[in-house]
Amino acid sequence: MQKQYDLVIVGGGAAGMLAASVASDLGKSVLLLEKNKQLGVKLLITGKGRCNITNAEEDLKSLIQAFGKNGRFLYSAFQKFSNIDVINFFQEKGLKIKIERGNRVFPLSDKAKDVVNLLIQNLKKVDLRLNTVVKDFVLEINQENKFIRKIILHNNEEISADNFLIATGGMSYPQTGSTGDAYDWLKRMGHHIVTPKPALTPILVEEDIVQQLEGLSLKNVEISLWNEKKIISCFGEALFMRNGLSGPIILDLSNEINNHESEDLKLKIDFKPALDEQKLDLRIRRDFEKQSSKIFKNSLNQLLPKKLIPVFIKLSEINPEKKVAEISKIERKRLLKLFKGLELTVKGLVGFEKAIVTAGGVSLKEVNPKTMKSKIVQNLYLAGEVLDIDGPTGGYNLQVAWSTGALAAHLL
Repeated sequence: MQKQYDLVIVGGGAAGMLAASVASDLGKSVLLLEKNKQLGVKLLITGKGRCNITNAEEDLKSLIQAFGKNGRFLYSAFQKFSNIDVINFFQEKGLKIKIERGNRVFPLSDKAKDVVNLLIQNLKKVDLRLNTVVKDFVLEINQENKFIRKIILHNNEEISADNFLIATGGMSYPQTGSTGDAYDWLKRMGHHIVTPKPALTPILVEEDIVQQLEGLSLKNVEISLWNEKKIISCFGEALFMRNGLSGPIILDLSNEINNHESEDLKLKIDFKPALDEQKLDLRIRRDFEKQSSKIFKNSLNQLLPKKLIPVFIKLSEINPEKKVAEISKIERKRLLKLFKGLELTVKGLVGFEKAIVTAGGVSLKEVNPKTMKSKIVQNLYLAGEVLDIDGPTGGYNLQVAWSTGALAAHLL
C-alpha cells in the first residue's frame, strides 16, 4: 500500500528544501520531489556561485520596504523566520558566514555548494525523489471547497498526501529547471497568474558605443532611469556589455523598467556623483591648467578609465588634437555634461535566461500571508519565487524563499 504523506513538496530549491527540513523536524512525514538530478541547482549559481544567503538589515520595516507595495505580504513570514533566523539557522548547522557591503550575507567559503550541501544533510528524515517530473494535480471538489487528492507523475504514478506545497520557482534561469511548470497547474486549479517577467536582469541599450566599452567595470557611479523626469537612481557598481549594461545597480533598475515598459526610457550615468557640477567643473579646469600644453585626447587619464576616453572625445565633439589651453567654455561644459549624465536609450531587458528572479506569479490576493495557504485550494501551500513578489539584489529574494517555505512548513 502506498504511503500517505503529511506533506508533498514539489520543487527542491531554496524554499522547498527549507520547508522539507522544517516540516520533518516537526515530525511530519515529507516527500520532496525534484525534476533535476540534484537538489538546489539554481542555488548553486546564485551570487555568481557564492550564494548571497540573505541581507543582514536589522530593521524589519526597512527589509519589507525593499519589496515595494507587495512587501507587506511578507510581515508574517519574516516575523516567523526572519533574516536573523536564517543566519542563525545556517550558523547553528555549522556554516560560517560573513557580511559584505550592503549587508549581503555570504558563506565564509564563498561557495554556494556549501549552502546546498548543508541543506541536503538536513533532509535525512525526508523521502526524496530526484529526476521526477510532476505531470498534473487531481482535484476533488466538495460543495464549494477544492482539495488536491493526488499528484500524477510523468510515469503516471500517483502520489497522495494531506497537504501539498508548490515551490517550483519562476522562469528565471530556465537551464536550471525553472521553466514555469507550476503556472499551468495553478491556472487549472483556479489561481490567477500575474504575467511573469524577467527581473534583476541586464539592460539593453540602443547606442553602439557600448560595444567599445564591453567589459569595463564602473565603481561608485550613480545611474538614473528617466522618462520625462527622473524615476529612480541607484549608486554603486555597473558593467558594460556588448549590447548594454549589467552589474548590481543595473539589475535593480531593471525592475523599474518592468513598471514603465511602454514608455520611452533613458539611462543617465553620473561618473562623478561625489562632485556637483560646480565642483567638477573646477576639478576639470585645474586639470586642464596643469596640462595646458597637451592635446585634448591625452588630457583625460586622471579623470576617466582608459576605455572611456575615446567615447568621451567622440561625444564631446571636441577636436582630439586640440590643445587643452584652447578648449572653450562651451566645449568644457559639453564635457561636464557627459561626466554628470552620459545618456543611453533603453532598448529593453535581457530575457529570462539571464534574469536572477521572476517578477509576477501567483496573485498574492489568493494566498493567506499568515500561513502561505492557498485561498482557492484548501490543502495547497505556496512558497518562494512562484509567488508574485520580488525584491532587489542583496539577498532579499532568497530571504523570501526561506521565510515563506518555513512559514508554510510550520503552519500546515
